Amino acid sequence: MRTLALIAAAFAAVLTAGTAGATTAKHSGTTLVGAGSTFVFPLVSQWIPAVGAAYGDELQYSPIGSGGGINAVTGRTVDFGASDAPLSPDQFAACKGCAQIPWALSATSVIYNVNGVKNLLHMDGPTLAKIFSGQITSWDDASIKKLNPGVSLPSEKIAIVHRSDNSGTTYNFTDYLSSASPAWKSATGTGVAVNWPVGTGAKGSSGVAAAVSQTSGGIGYVDVAYAKANHLKFFAMKNRSGKFTTPGLRGILAAATSDQKPDANNALSIVNPPKKYDLAYPISTYTYVIVPLQSSKAPELKKFLFWAVTKGQTFGPKLLFQPIPKNVLVVAEKTIAKIHT
Repeated sequence: MRTLALIAAAFAAVLTAGTAGATTAKHSGTTLVGAGSTFVFPLVSQWIPAVGAAYGDELQYSPIGSGGGINAVTGRTVDFGASDAPLSPDQFAACKGCAQIPWALSATSVIYNVNGVKNLLHMDGPTLAKIFSGQITSWDDASIKKLNPGVSLPSEKIAIVHRSDNSGTTYNFTDYLSSASPAWKSATGTGVAVNWPVGTGAKGSSGVAAAVSQTSGGIGYVDVAYAKANHLKFFAMKNRSGKFTTPGLRGILAAATSDQKPDANNALSIVNPPKKYDLAYPISTYTYVIVPLQSSKAPELKKFLFWAVTKGQTFGPKLLFQPIPKNVLVVAEKTIAKIHT
């Protein structure tokens, strides 16, 4: 319980840092309400006071998960949603006049809690897929030992923790597993929610982080900002060039370089980049803001979003969000300009 309290305190500190000053800023009377991705929450929480200071508008954001954010903006109960998974054709149709805009760039870390074992153990996609499918059940399995020569691994049972809510982080993670393992792709596949073969569910990135930290032998996945904030161990992942890379700014940027041309709906995929991107961290992802192109708050919404994809990017690196590349920024700005009353 002490670990859970520490994690709760850490995230309270992040939120306090993000909202401190917002209540003292002079507001114009316009409040922009958003909800969705927990992945992007550490960054958005830093934007809140800055937007208030810059424009006098109040920004509110609820980290309820990507699926919840998509549902909220579809139902027009919020001014914008946020998702780490691009909208499906059905979701676009249901949202009736929404656009998705890449507005942040980071990575999913695979965290573990194994006593006496160092940070940055080596891992690869096929082995990770076997772990999350229940085929590998012990930390001293031969496949894990082969990736970590000279490391003393315990004969401890692996305890899997996954998201219980609809999650863009789950989408990024399962998209990677599907890319790295044909067996995972055919049996389980990619989605914001999947039929997990094994494991225990927890709500939100904070829930997964808390559960893994309290479970000896635990393994799970969260965005790297949550892992770093709570001093959780995470894997160095083997990319297609054979290098073990970490979810730092350099690895995220290298992955982003692999796809700088959003499709017709502004989606990008940067998981498991080709071999030539030898520095790439293979579980990197863009995250998106979902907005109605027609809004009664169009002027304020456009102002905020332009700020988020430009000045707002400078808040990212300390939280391990890499500023979005210029080519993607141009596409984002063109889409934002289409929002109208």
